[in-house]
Amino acid sequence: METIFNYFETISSSHRSIILVGGIAFFWILEGAIPLFKFDYKKWKHALPNLFFTFTTIIINFTLAFLLLKTADWVSINNFGFINWLPEMPLWLYTVLGIVLLDFFGAYLVHFTEHKIKPLWMVHLVHHSDHKVDTTSANRHHPIESVIRFAFTLLGVFIVGTPIAIVFMYQSVSLIFTQFTHANIKMSVKVDKLLSYFIVSPDMHKVHHHNMLPYTDSNYGNIFSIWDRLFGTYLELDREKIVYGVDTFPDEVKNSSLIALLKQPFQGYRKPTNAEEV
Repeated sequence: METIFNYFETISSSHRSIILVGGIAFFWILEGAIPLFKFDYKKWKHALPNLFFTFTTIIINFTLAFLLLKTADWVSINNFGFINWLPEMPLWLYTVLGIVLLDFFGAYLVHFTEHKIKPLWMVHLVHHSDHKVDTTSANRHHPIESVIRFAFTLLGVFIVGTPIAIVFMYQSVSLIFTQFTHANIKMSVKVDKLLSYFIVSPDMHKVHHHNMLPYTDSNYGNIFSIWDRLFGTYLELDREKIVYGVDTFPDEVKNSSLIALLKQPFQGYRKPTNAEEV
């Protein structure tokens, strides 16, 4: 565990980039081999706006990374934060607890908040307006949302008290999980269900991308499913009944246009409606 901890403490930007590109490439290939849905689309054309938003997310995160470094150093030097106030524990437990708690702030809490506050929902809508969810959809976040998510992660680092090694470890695991849960891959229903008791499984997250309430407002987690189960936001839906997109913003052509997506947060659209029949 100490070797892994030390590696992430000094992980280079190139290695972090390899994790990002390697994950997309791996799940892209897997989608072709065992697709969940047989989409009628040109995969590269669909991927272009999503990859653009992935790139802007990278730029924003790297630009603001010094804030993470400064905050993580400060909490470590001053022994500040929840996990630093607990009794001494093994390094593996310290690390796991740090990642679990960062997952709450950097994934669940920000995601829940974006769905409940209208201006933030309008920004987050860019992510939900993808009609062909695949692994490239994972980081389809408007630049404004990337800043919002970074701010919540920074808040988590301060409150939880995580050193930079755990921060970088969390970000790497979170990245792989979001690529995995968005990937258009078919898994055994039983295996997926078993996984969902511990982590966010592909089927569990895809329910969140259904185009109608209450499913759109469910399953906010990214790595661990504990938060949705704990706060009562966990829902299930047969994978065959899932319809991607947002029912109040149904124009797939506009939702595939980069220019339209950049403007989307500033439009006056409503949230999805309650489903009468699913």
